[in-house]
Amino acid sequence: MAGAIASRMSFSSLKRKQPKTFTVRIVTMDAEMEFNCEVLDHDVSKEEPVTFHFLAKFYPENAEEELVQEITQHLFFLQVKKQILDEKIYCPPEASVLLASYAVQAKYGDYDPSVHKRGFLAQEELLPKRVINLYQMTPEMWEERITAWYAEHRGRARDEAEMEYLKIAQDLEMYGVNYFAIRNKKGTELLLGVDALGLHIYDPENRLTPKISFPWNEIRNISYSDKEFTIKPLDKKIDVFKFNSSKLRVNKLILQLCIGNHDLFMRRRKADSLEVQQMKAQAREEKARKQMERQRLAREKQMREEAERTRDELERRLLQMKEEATMANEALMRSEETADLLAEKAQITEEEAKLLAQKAAEAEQEMQRIKATAIRTEEEKRLMEQKVLEAEVLALKMAEESERRAKEADQLKQDLQEAREAERRAKQKLLEITTKPTYPPMNSIPAPLPPDIPSFNLIGDSLSFDFKDTDMKRLSMEIEKEKVEYMEKSKHLQEQLNELKTEIEALKLKERETALDILHNENADRGSTSSKHNTIKKPQAQGRRPICI
Repeated sequence: MAGAIASRMSFSSLKRKQPKTFTVRIVTMDAEMEFNCEVLDHDVSKEEPVTFHFLAKFYPENAEEELVQEITQHLFFLQVKKQILDEKIYCPPEASVLLASYAVQAKYGDYDPSVHKRGFLAQEELLPKRVINLYQMTPEMWEERITAWYAEHRGRARDEAEMEYLKIAQDLEMYGVNYFAIRNKKGTELLLGVDALGLHIYDPENRLTPKISFPWNEIRNISYSDKEFTIKPLDKKIDVFKFNSSKLRVNKLILQLCIGNHDLFMRRRKADSLEVQQMKAQAREEKARKQMERQRLAREKQMREEAERTRDELERRLLQMKEEATMANEALMRSEETADLLAEKAQITEEEAKLLAQKAAEAEQEMQRIKATAIRTEEEKRLMEQKVLEAEVLALKMAEESERRAKEADQLKQDLQEAREAERRAKQKLLEITTKPTYPPMNSIPAPLPPDIPSFNLIGDSLSFDFKDTDMKRLSMEIEKEKVEYMEKSKHLQEQLNELKTEIEALKLKERETALDILHNENADRGSTSSKHNTIKKPQAQGRRPICI
């Protein structure tokens, strides 16, 4: 694999057939293999089954440029993630939360509140135990802070989220450093760190900040004799550094790491070989193809969502029209009932008026009859006049009552006409609603919809594209542009990390701080926690003498 990154494989079973001979069955993401192997110089545990882990021996300086294949990137991501969780690589608390959010994005995809509900990270191992014990925070509080950043990573694919994880992890102080216990000439115990940038000498109590560093481009010769190891700087004015290791085999391992890291250090500063160029070109083509596929899926998803919104809107409007029709129908029925009641009341009033008119006529006839049959005597005449007067008063009252009833009948007839007019208008409105088109006319031609949406037809044309030289140049320019944008975004990222650190600082338990936490905070106060890749300038390959062993 590119950059001397080996695959990480776990053995599902390993059975001992003969002394020092094993049958190994390897299960990877792509294949399953079984073969016999013989262990010659390694101490193998007698417990069965025996589990081996194949890990990267040499770490890349820039993971984005050197990890070409996606499977290599994924396996290296799993290795670095495990080293951070196992605290083999020190990571500050605020950076641990950010890395956890990228790990969740790589595993679960985009954040969906309806799917990723409270407690969905309860069984996940995302933070080092040191960070969890350092603060008075419940798992729910940690999940809330991780989810807040997880929601901001929407739209990133798995490989993009893993690469963002690695770009942050590669700036950690202990990333890619192999530590060895050594003694100087005075017998002082020290630590030797070997990484992709050079050799570093540490105090045993401080693995974050080296006491002295030897970049690969400043080392002239590395050699060992028995247990003594010698480092000769390129500048002859600088004293030769010698130290002793505990075992001869440790010196051999140190020398192998030095040779490999120095070779990769020089190779990175030269033009890529034809094979590497072809691999990178294939990787760029594959990345472009996946990017186009993601864009196509995003467009289809957006069209599907728009279609669903249009369908929901039409269903809502149809339901609203049905409710309006129901209300109009009910109003029409009420109008008809009111009209029937008014018509019945008008008929009763008319009959009462006729009856009063008949009684008035009968009173008039009675008055005439009384006048014709008046008695002759004065007494009878006086009584008769009194009766006539009373009859006239009664007739007048009955006439007034008859007139009032007639007016009331006229008023009821008018109300009846108004009710019938309201009934006619209600019927007209109902007719307009029932004849109104169910779906509103569309002013523009609808956008084509995905073929899997019911009731929406979509004719999908097959996509085809060719990668030309101009396309690859344009893609290279876009990649360079993305690097510049990443550097601009790193400032915003640092501000986010500082904000989270300030937020959780009040919950920190000072008595639980480890030595590495204290050292990291001191470095941060001194302003020396910048990227270790910016502390050493990359020299030109020309004119540099290769390492002599």
